[in-house]
Amino acid sequence: MAKKVALSFSGGKDSCLALYELKQLDIEVACLLTTVWEESLESVAHGEELGQLERQAHQLGIPIHFIKTTFDTYAEDFMNTLRHVKKIYGLDGVAFGDIYIKGHRDWGEELAAKVQLKPMYPLWSKREHVLEMLQQFVDLRFQAKVIKIDEEKLPSSWVGRQIDSSFINDIVKYDAVCPMGESGEYHTTVFAGPIFK
Repeated sequence: MAKKVALSFSGGKDSCLALYELKQLDIEVACLLTTVWEESLESVAHGEELGQLERQAHQLGIPIHFIKTTFDTYAEDFMNTLRHVKKIYGLDGVAFGDIYIKGHRDWGEELAAKVQLKPMYPLWSKREHVLEMLQQFVDLRFQAKVIKIDEEKLPSSWVGRQIDSSFINDIVKYDAVCPMGESGEYHTTVFAGPIFK
């Protein structure tokens, strides 16, 4: 198991819960890595402004590194930045907040192997356990809100909703939707919780 890692960080509930789980394992998260589009300078995952992510990193007390990229150079840019921060922080691992999609894990493991780092997936679980994971997120008193919705799967009016018991009660009514939004059904930003200063 790795002892000092970089965490792929979107600012949403998955990466924040992954950070929490890494802390429970006494694994040091030396830095956060966030991919941003070269042209718009918004985060790839959620379309977040860099200032918001910098504020989160400050509240977490962990330095953040932005990987400026394009669709065509994404893997190469990620790998080059990973090599750079490995040297800076003396990393032996890289962590991701993926939960059960095998293709995502395969990509991260291949990337880690190329940079000679141990890949870590602290949230890795079976699809049927994701509702328990969302409940854990709420029980830990994380505070998050929805910032992006796949309107083909969930109502656009859900943008701005808090992730709480009421949200859980509503999302389980959508059989085809992952409660954790693992297939991009919705995205969040986290603004408080047990990992924040």
